[in-house]
Amino acid sequence: MKPHNKTNTLWLACLLACSATATAETFSLGELTVTATKPQVGEIGTDQTSSVVTQKDIKQFNRDNVGDALNLLSGVTLTNSGMRNEKMIYVRGFDARQVPLFIDGIPVYVPYDGYVDLNRFTTADLAAIQVSKGFSSVSYGPNTLGGAINLISRKPKTKFEGDVSVGIASGNEKQAQANVGTNQGMWYAQAGISYLKSDGYPLSASFTPTATEDGGTRNNSYRKDDKISIKFGLTPNASDEYAISYYKQNGEKGQPPSTGAGARYWKWPFWDKESLYFLSNTQLGDNEKLKVRLYEDKYGNGLDIYANASYPTITNPVANQSTYDDKTRGGSVELSTTRLARQEIKLVTNYKVDKHIARDGVATITESFQDTLSSYAIEDNVAINDSTLLSLGITRHTLRPQEVYKPGSPFTLPDAKSATNGQAGLYYDLTADTRLYATLAQKSRLPTLKDRYSARFATYIENAALRPETSINYEIGYQGTPWDAVKAEAAIFYSDITDKIQTAYQTGTTTCSAGAKCQMQNIGKVSSTGIELGMRGAANTALELGGNYTLTVLKNVSDPATKLTGIPRHKLTAHALYKVGDAIDLISFAEYNSSRWASNTVELSGFATLNLKAVYRVTQTISTEVGINNLTDRNYSLADGYPNPGRTWFANASMKF
Repeated sequence: MKPHNKTNTLWLACLLACSATATAETFSLGELTVTATKPQVGEIGTDQTSSVVTQKDIKQFNRDNVGDALNLLSGVTLTNSGMRNEKMIYVRGFDARQVPLFIDGIPVYVPYDGYVDLNRFTTADLAAIQVSKGFSSVSYGPNTLGGAINLISRKPKTKFEGDVSVGIASGNEKQAQANVGTNQGMWYAQAGISYLKSDGYPLSASFTPTATEDGGTRNNSYRKDDKISIKFGLTPNASDEYAISYYKQNGEKGQPPSTGAGARYWKWPFWDKESLYFLSNTQLGDNEKLKVRLYEDKYGNGLDIYANASYPTITNPVANQSTYDDKTRGGSVELSTTRLARQEIKLVTNYKVDKHIARDGVATITESFQDTLSSYAIEDNVAINDSTLLSLGITRHTLRPQEVYKPGSPFTLPDAKSATNGQAGLYYDLTADTRLYATLAQKSRLPTLKDRYSARFATYIENAALRPETSINYEIGYQGTPWDAVKAEAAIFYSDITDKIQTAYQTGTTTCSAGAKCQMQNIGKVSSTGIELGMRGAANTALELGGNYTLTVLKNVSDPATKLTGIPRHKLTAHALYKVGDAIDLISFAEYNSSRWASNTVELSGFATLNLKAVYRVTQTISTEVGINNLTDRNYSLADGYPNPGRTWFANASMKF
């Protein structure tokens, strides 16, 4: 948005409101960037205090997948779903269903359960990752109960540019990636390819072998991922842009068995995703702008269930093999206007159709569900004066079941479920480099297909009548430059979550079984309170220091005797970068997590890890690096029975052109 005169638009604040390139990112491990450039297609605006992981951060700290990249930020906790070997995150206590994943503003979470395996999403073709916590733009649409994660794809800036890298690592890991792009003024093109294959990861030498894990290389921890991405865009003038993107990613992974009771011997022969996106920005006269997003995502994955650790031939494919064939189609339209003095008003509508089909090993359909999800929103960004911006938004979301088919379960189509949300943010720029803010956001998450219909291996009773979860998120914060070359942040947050979808047990039981079935119900009331602190800056011309701290206090208000799992109370990171002349960088990164509950009776120990890396720049465009992760070979777990890698090494070479 262009200011018409000095008093018509709050220059800095409205730039922030209209473009993710003008986002004041967290200073945990990212740089504060405020630019007046035209927003890239796919970026989401009005998240004035969102956190950003840049491509520079991704490369500097070797974050090859989205989960590890997000773990650089304050407020984010890395975890994993041990039973499905999926890398996941919490944001201020909210899980991945409540803080969904987007690519260029397009939702990419799996339709059936709302989750996504962040290990399958590589970072080589990304320009940045944008994270909104609590308060987030209405442009994202529904289900942003605790915020949103937006992967921003690359866009070339010059006539010819690119990079290529290759690497090896522990576990006989091999990886390669390449990106190339051209910007010809009236049009641009970007393409990327990546490949990673690993036989598995080593456990810590201090791991004690069990009946299901003998130590050394983690059993059945192999993985293979490849991905291609292509984007073509037209830029006929300074304000308009039209882009088509295509993604194809293929994955294959093993499921390491639990080191304790209940070990599962599973393999995923494929975990694939194919996507086609259209995005556009069109200036309509002097005051209006139209943004359109259209998309189709196809998700396919297969599961093979084996009898024991020898992984014998599957002789009963009906019971021991299954495939999911999921598809999402949808779009959004956003019309914004600056016709009223000192205001930018947005009207946004989102529409999404989710389809889930499950088949057994002989291709018989075992369940088929379809939902439509629609939302309407209005947002008003008001420049109160030259230093103060007020952002107001209201949304209405509706979930309409369209198809329910599951043999043996006499479902009828349940009624539609709706939720209305409102939010407000006040932003005050004390100086050009210092921002104070306060936000209040009432958000919701509509139940997923799995929430409503999964029997979880005949241990649950389905509940098609589930209502939306609701949260009221409060935050006050500071972002600024207290000293030259030093950036800092501080935030206090509180979330009050009601109607949380949780497991309800049979009276007198604490487990779910065929004889004592559980059910998902809207019975949870939870609060999340915390503090985030971060700082990064140059100590001198050769040394950069930085780090962040997060305190997260969770309370199960409705059932204090039941533990809330997966989230440590304290998380601390610190890094140092030391330049040895012009050619060598020495980088260290340390992380500490306090203990976390894995169940009502199991508390996982806290841990600290240290990563070291040395970079040698052969020329201005060619560099090599070697490094060690978990230098002290700490034996630790993020989920009970699923130990993380011990000490590992890596070596990479890269070239930019």
